[in-house]
Amino acid sequence: MPVPCDQNPITLASYLDGELAPDQIPAMHEHIATCPQCAIEIAELTRLKNGLRAARGHHAPTLEFRKKLQQQVAPPRRPHLNVLRFIPAALALAATLLLAFTWTQHSRRQDAFSEVADLHVNALASTNPLDVISTDRHTVKPWFQGRIPFSFNVPELAGTEFTLLGGRVVYLHQQPGAQLIVAMRQHKISVLIFQASPGQTLPFPASTEASAHNAFTVETWQSNGLRFLVIGDVDATEIERLAQSLKQANT
Repeated sequence: MPVPCDQNPITLASYLDGELAPDQIPAMHEHIATCPQCAIEIAELTRLKNGLRAARGHHAPTLEFRKKLQQQVAPPRRPHLNVLRFIPAALALAATLLLAFTWTQHSRRQDAFSEVADLHVNALASTNPLDVISTDRHTVKPWFQGRIPFSFNVPELAGTEFTLLGGRVVYLHQQPGAQLIVAMRQHKISVLIFQASPGQTLPFPASTEASAHNAFTVETWQSNGLRFLVIGDVDATEIERLAQSLKQANT
């Protein structure tokens, strides 16, 4: 009979949200990898988090409803109004709308990076994180053929500080992609690759330098119609070195 785990659920939730202190993360990674109960709990929390994210905004008022409400609360029109008196209010409204648009774009990007972090955490927490297990890029790359609608190159990592462990098929916004797991000492790094087609809806900037998002460092860019994301709990310099190897292999 399995021994109950005394891990605090609040600590698990903080880990999933990227709110743990940096010195606590390696120990939590190791614990999740060896504790089936916590791995299941992380998976359930992730499913709940994704479900809430998908449901957000489904019940927002329609444009028609907003127009009717504005007509009901709008004051009656008066003739010969001085238009100039409304300029400050119009400018304030424009500034508010611009701020709201900027905040919405930022929020969408943060949500997108959170979903990428969820894919990475799920791989770390899973007892079977890989569909194909191999350190040979000539084994891993052909495995994806026919499983995803695009092709990419896996860089040669032999002789570097990085070790290819394998890969699996993942989905982000219903779009299939590839996830490579790369080891660097005691750390695991995820390389996520998706199509960047004209109809693609992933709300990421065209390219960014390695930057911190919650507890992880992320670098993302587009090349030859593909979107690449490299994420892990390592320094930005390590993420950039791995990203550079991928860029050279896929130019």
